[in-house]
Amino acid sequence: MRKIVHRHLGKVVAGAAIAVAGTAVMVGVTLPGTAGADETGGAEAGGRSAQQAGQGQDGVRPGVVEQAPAEGSTGKGRDPLTDDEIKRVERIAVNRQLLGSSEDVEGERGPQRLTVDLAEPEDSEADDPSAPRRAEVSFYDYKNDTLVTKIVDLATGKVVQTGTEHGVQPPMSRAENAEAAALLIADPLGAGLKADYKDATGKELTSPDQLLLNGAVYRAAPGAQPAALDKCGEHRCVRLFPKVKNGPWIDARSLVIDLSARKVAELTRG
Repeated sequence: MRKIVHRHLGKVVAGAAIAVAGTAVMVGVTLPGTAGADETGGAEAGGRSAQQAGQGQDGVRPGVVEQAPAEGSTGKGRDPLTDDEIKRVERIAVNRQLLGSSEDVEGERGPQRLTVDLAEPEDSEADDPSAPRRAEVSFYDYKNDTLVTKIVDLATGKVVQTGTEHGVQPPMSRAENAEAAALLIADPLGAGLKADYKDATGKELTSPDQLLLNGAVYRAAPGAQPAALDKCGEHRCVRLFPKVKNGPWIDARSLVIDLSARKVAELTRG
């Protein structure tokens, strides 16, 4: 049984570089970058680098650079949104009606937040330094598989535009990747992932927090998957690229998690 599981998932990939190269060759899907692949010894190496950088060749320490001032509550012009602005926009965008009628990725009340960004100016405002400063916030409502986008005027605190779309699947958020991993770990199809994790660490895999997670949106392709995944694209579905913390990637490309239906399925091999 163990051999069957590993034939589907693949054994733990021996090193991040091999994982990335193997994926690109086999399926044309590029795994996330190798950032964080070598996460050992960081404190010691960082300490030596800081110590060496702290003094010049003559042994004299350079002048101390003053700490940057605290971030203000509001930005100006095309400055990135401040933390205060982001929090304020979220409160404004999720009104009582949206809060009560929507669900997040865990099935809790309220939509799943995806992104909060500075909105692009309108064409007539492109060269106007005093153009209104607006924020665009996007949510996914798992109750009816809807992408909700709202534009908030930061000066007035009012929602000036609302849009809803079906069948639109922006990149996954960190919370969605974590929930997908939780569903996979709890599903029988996650047995291979757990076995590979234990091979790499000697420990049981019980929580998404034990993994570094990246995920890619999966859309149904006729003839390329089981019927259980036919709604992917209308539903929000993800393929995970899990990595052991301070360790190797684990190949889970053959598995797709339908977050809308909260089910896991294995892709049909051609």
